[in-house]
Amino acid sequence: MQRPLESGYVLQGPFVDEFERRFGEYVGARHAVAASSCTSALHLIVAALGISPGDEVIVPAFTWISTANVVEHMGATPVFCDVDPDTYNIDVAQVGSLLTERTVGVIAVHLFGLAADLDPLLDLCRRRGLWLVEDAACALGAWYRGRHVGSFGAASAFSFHPRKSITTGEGGMVTTQDDTVASLNRSLRDHGSARADPVADEEDPFLLADFPRLGFNFRMTDIQGALGCAQMDRLDEILARRREIAARYDELLEDVEWLTTPAEPEGYVHGYQAYVCLFRPEAPVTENVERLHRARNDVMRELEHAGIQTRQGTHAPVLTAYYAQKYGLRAEQFPYAYASDRLTLALPLFPQLTDDEQSTVVAELERAFARV
Repeated sequence: MQRPLESGYVLQGPFVDEFERRFGEYVGARHAVAASSCTSALHLIVAALGISPGDEVIVPAFTWISTANVVEHMGATPVFCDVDPDTYNIDVAQVGSLLTERTVGVIAVHLFGLAADLDPLLDLCRRRGLWLVEDAACALGAWYRGRHVGSFGAASAFSFHPRKSITTGEGGMVTTQDDTVASLNRSLRDHGSARADPVADEEDPFLLADFPRLGFNFRMTDIQGALGCAQMDRLDEILARRREIAARYDELLEDVEWLTTPAEPEGYVHGYQAYVCLFRPEAPVTENVERLHRARNDVMRELEHAGIQTRQGTHAPVLTAYYAQKYGLRAEQFPYAYASDRLTLALPLFPQLTDDEQSTVVAELERAFARV
C-alpha cells in the first residue's frame, strides 16, 4: 500500500491492473474489471446488459439488498423467487413460473460461499433467450462441478468488503468471458469514458477523453489494488483455513439437533465466506417463525454477553419496508426466505480463529440455548 503513495499514482493504475489480471486468472474468467464495491460491480453489469424500465429480472428473495437494488436503480422490476431451504440459494424449480414476456434475465446469488445450482438455470436462460448474472459477492473459493464460480454467466460480481474472504476495505470485481461486456464495464466505471475502452485512441494523453455513454464513478484506487494483490498472495492459505474451521464446526455441532449446519452438495466446493446455521428447535412453519425468531435472538444476546459476536445470515429484501410496501409483498409468499431471514445464525469464522476459541463458541452456544 505504501508503493502507490510513494509513486504518486494513487488513483486506478498499475496495481489495479495487476489485481484484475490475477483475480481473473484465479476465477477462470477472460476479463476482470475492478470496481469500488460489489454493489457498483453489479450495477455496472446490469447497465452494460442494457436493462431498462419495463424489464423484469428474477432475483432471490433471500439475499443482500443490493441484488434487488441494482435492478430497481435501472428502472426495471426485481421479481422475487423463494429460496431452497437447504442451500439458501434461489429455488431453481420456481424460476420458470415467474417468467413473463418482460423478463430479460436472472441474477443467481452464491450465498455465503455456496454456488447456486447453475446448470438448470443456464439451460433455462438459453432456451428462453435470457441472460444469467452471478452475484458472487460471497463466493470467492466456491466451485461448481469442477469450475470456479464467476465464469458461467454473462458476467459476475465479487465483493472485497471486510467480511469477505479477502478485502480491499471496500471494493468489487466484475468477471466475464464477453469482450463487449468487459469493454463496456471499463468505460462505464470511468464516467462512460472512451479512453477506458482498449480500442480508444491513446494519443495525446494530456487531452481529456470523449464520453460517448452515460457512466458512473465506480473506480478502484491503486491503494486498494495494492492491498488486493497482497491478499491474493495469501488467498490459498486463507481459503484452506476457512474450510478447516468449517469442517471442525461440522464435527463439534454434529449432535446439536436444534441447529442445522451448512450444506455442501456433491459436486460443490463451499467457499465458507460465512458459516451460517438455521436455528430450528422445531420445524419452522409460517405460524411459529416469529416465536422461534425471538428465541434465536435471545440465544444471540446470551452469546453477545459472553463476548461472542454472531449475526443473522443476511436479510430477505421482500420483508424490508421499501420492497414490501412498493410491491405489496407478504412473508407467506416466500416461506423459506422468511424463515431464513428470521432464523439463520452466522457463527464466528475467520482464519485467526483458534481451536480453543472455536470450542468456546460451541460450548457457549449450547449453554445459551439451555438458558433460553
